[in-house]
Amino acid sequence: MSNQERAGDVACRTPLVREPLTGERVVDLARMFKALGDPVRLRLLSLVASHAGGEACVCDISGSFDLSQPTISHHLKVLREAGLLDCERRGTWVYYWVVPSALQQLSAVLTTEPAEVPA
Repeated sequence: MSNQERAGDVACRTPLVREPLTGERVVDLARMFKALGDPVRLRLLSLVASHAGGEACVCDISGSFDLSQPTISHHLKVLREAGLLDCERRGTWVYYWVVPSALQQLSAVLTTEPAEVPA
């Protein structure tokens, strides 16, 4: 007997399985996932998110990479354009923080939730 045949079983169902994603939402999600598909950008996002106070100066995170400053700036720009980071210039430095609603959107698509399997 398969899991689907057992009445009352609970299966994990993501929003991707419940219904197809629609137009504009797909474009936004794809842009965010694509930005995170690069190891440097994923690490940058992690460094910013885990930094004390929830924001990090570019001067605090650039030393974590063996990359030039222009390359780091490019990766940060991609994360900003994808809506995952926001920033503010303070004097000569730029401070970055994660956009919580963007992470919630990504999480909501991938989170599993129990759903009753029809008998």
